[in-house]
Amino acid sequence: MSHRPDVNRLRPLAWPLACLTGALLLASCASAPELRYQPPPEQPEAASGLSDKPGWATRTTAVAAANPLATDAGRQVLRAGGSAVDAAIAVQMVLTLVEPQSSGIGGGAFLMHFDGRQVRAYDGRETAPAAVDEKLFLKPDGQPMAFIDAVVGGRSVGVPGTLRLLERAHREHGKLPWAQLFAPAILLAEQGFKVSPRLATLLAGEQHLRKDPAAAAFYYPGGEPLKAGQTLRNPALAAVLRRVAQEGPDAFYQGAVARSIVAKVTGHPGNPGKMTEADLATYRPRVRDALCSDWQAWRLCGFPPPSSGHLAILQTLGILEAAGGSPSPALVDGLPGVETLHRYTESARLAFADRAQYVADPDFVEAPGGRWTSLIDAAYLRERAGLIGEQSMKTAKPGLPPGARPLAWAPQPDQPEYGTSHLSIVDAQGHAVAMTTTIEDQFGARQLSDGGTGLPGGFLLNNELTDFSFAPADAQGKPIANRVQPGKRPRSSMSPTLVFDRTSGALQMSAGSPGGALIIHYTAKTLLATQAWGLNAQQAISLPNFGTLNGPTLLEASRFPAATVEALKARGHEVRELPMTSGLQAIQRTPDGWFGGADPRREGIVLGD
Repeated sequence: MSHRPDVNRLRPLAWPLACLTGALLLASCASAPELRYQPPPEQPEAASGLSDKPGWATRTTAVAAANPLATDAGRQVLRAGGSAVDAAIAVQMVLTLVEPQSSGIGGGAFLMHFDGRQVRAYDGRETAPAAVDEKLFLKPDGQPMAFIDAVVGGRSVGVPGTLRLLERAHREHGKLPWAQLFAPAILLAEQGFKVSPRLATLLAGEQHLRKDPAAAAFYYPGGEPLKAGQTLRNPALAAVLRRVAQEGPDAFYQGAVARSIVAKVTGHPGNPGKMTEADLATYRPRVRDALCSDWQAWRLCGFPPPSSGHLAILQTLGILEAAGGSPSPALVDGLPGVETLHRYTESARLAFADRAQYVADPDFVEAPGGRWTSLIDAAYLRERAGLIGEQSMKTAKPGLPPGARPLAWAPQPDQPEYGTSHLSIVDAQGHAVAMTTTIEDQFGARQLSDGGTGLPGGFLLNNELTDFSFAPADAQGKPIANRVQPGKRPRSSMSPTLVFDRTSGALQMSAGSPGGALIIHYTAKTLLATQAWGLNAQQAISLPNFGTLNGPTLLEASRFPAATVEALKARGHEVRELPMTSGLQAIQRTPDGWFGGADPRREGIVLGD
């Protein structure tokens, strides 16, 4: 399905935005490349469900993102001489506008960057306000709140980190002036864009967003949800982005925008939060050492805690390999076979048990044995692999990595995780970004902030604090590592991943996905299929999804034969078939350049030169 924007309304910029943003930036205009943003003539999009994607071959650059308008903005930044980080900024600003249900400036992100020599991990995860305590999500009777009751309102909103993260990455790796990178999103917000089928579908099914008066007026005009193809303008977001373009992120974290965010969070009539202007003003991103680990012929670099993603992926793949690897053939009639699914999900159960036991914000929780790599120690993974048999273990227990103290924490009970978007970019220098970005649940906390502009629209606030354990301790009073604490970053499953050749060190792939805790499985599936099963990025992404959260074996609904389901049940698996709506994006090296894949379950495409 294709949708064509009104090209008479969406005229290209005839000037670089940076040259109109004040005297401090004028000096850069004479020498900097100009970004003359031209909205794309077509916007191919897919509604919720499956829509075949062909994969896209490019030679020198590639951008993979969750919406065609965002992908195109990134490509145009690269064409103007921008870096991978420059393109990521432009992509994220457009996603804030066109994919508000998943990510935006009201949320946080993890960004992996390769500069041709080293990999760095930029942590823009949201933080808990200073005034919260461990009882944030407990009812007066001491029992945890229902998930949706905690989400909707101000209680669940963490201090946003995306803009501060992007500011730091741009300072170190940007080429174009900061302000130019906002031009695509500002123009689209002011002139309008066509509502995508996926956004329209989610708005129609959403029950809580319309409870917020500002969101109801903007997304449900006249009481009806916006329809696919309608032109939507967002004057409030345009005004906020213009200020941030001119003044930098201080315009968001201080002053009128910050005051409006705090008022929205603390002023909710039924579920207020405790954020202050000081929380916003003092937010800082972290730059962490990437976790890089060898697996087969590859070196996989991923995000360290507070993300659990890379550790769980490496544990799963490492246990799988130690248990005998994937059977031959791994695929039967083009689909993962029973033996593959059994061995993979049993390995994943063991990884998820350790995830629930140990992983949390490293500023608050010590790694087992004093190092996070203890969880992927080869001897430990072999020990864990020895627990896998012919029948499913159903629920695994956590292990004791080398040097770890016995049961220092209580395991976190299972609770929902949602949301998110992913983008992968490679620039003309071969530098790369893998960035996973989120407001957590669909439409976040269902709170639309106009940034103090008084104009229609704005940006949605995250509900990231519900990624903490609602219960601070178990029944015996033993604390849970990922409990709520002031200033703490909630555990995440986001798994932005860069893959390198172990021998040459050459970049091979940038990949990642949205999907809550299932991000781990979506990303692991793509790594297995491309690096071990011989598929290209698009074929790998399009494979049916599968996994487990250390309980039932999860299969993507209507994608596996009944015989596979029955064979798994015969081996002791409790099988549940459900929609597993990944949003994978991946770019892989080829002899001629790059090949990108986008998830057929969402609207993304890949563009490049």
